[in-house]
Amino acid sequence: MRSLIITVAGTANRFNRDTREKVLKCLYYEDTPDNALLSIQIHKAFALVDEIIVVGGYKYDDLEHFIEKNLTDVKSRIKLVFNDHFSDYGSGFSLLKGIQNVSQKADEIVFIEGDLFFDTESVNRLLTSAKDAITVNNEPILSNKAVALYFDAGNYPHYIYDTSHSCLEIKEPFTAIYNSGQMWKFKDAARVKDICLNLTPNQQQGTNLEIIQKYFGVCKGSELDIIRIDLWYNCNTVADYQEAIKALKK
Repeated sequence: MRSLIITVAGTANRFNRDTREKVLKCLYYEDTPDNALLSIQIHKAFALVDEIIVVGGYKYDDLEHFIEKNLTDVKSRIKLVFNDHFSDYGSGFSLLKGIQNVSQKADEIVFIEGDLFFDTESVNRLLTSAKDAITVNNEPILSNKAVALYFDAGNYPHYIYDTSHSCLEIKEPFTAIYNSGQMWKFKDAARVKDICLNLTPNQQQGTNLEIIQKYFGVCKGSELDIIRIDLWYNCNTVADYQEAIKALKK
């Protein structure tokens, strides 16, 4: 059984600088609700997953209403989870809540951050991979927006991200560096659940990279499926979203 987790709990301060009123980023659209990021993500993945866990927090009532009104064709497979620490903990708590709500029958978990736009073919490769899988994209690695993925001298992966959006630093020799596609496949659901059970309070309050690094950091690159996402946008701003929708309409 394959479970998909999508996290959408954050307040999206950067995105809301360009909106007339405060919105939940994954629900924003300019023409039709079908073009909201949450709708796009779910419909691209729906055919290849058994359950979809959406972790919300900020504007949670809006999220409930959107799913009830606009995702009627898929809502029977959606499990909506509330993150009560969306405003004071990091992104990792949303992933933790999602993993805690994965069905017992699930043997693999796919995690996608809720502000991404991507092509169907690439996400299908992620969903159907027979191995633990990480994603990369063709975007430049910019410290103010990228999650960087590098492989050390032993070919083990490491993720780095600056929450202040200033500078990134690698303090050891490395063999490769990528911009992370911010989507992952945990082939062993039992192991990632065990990792979550053993997180310290500080790790629970950190970014989702706490869980991701613990799971993938012990795997050599040769053991992983490294999937390149052909069309990828991280919608940090309304302008990013608009560029993604232009690509959708081509």
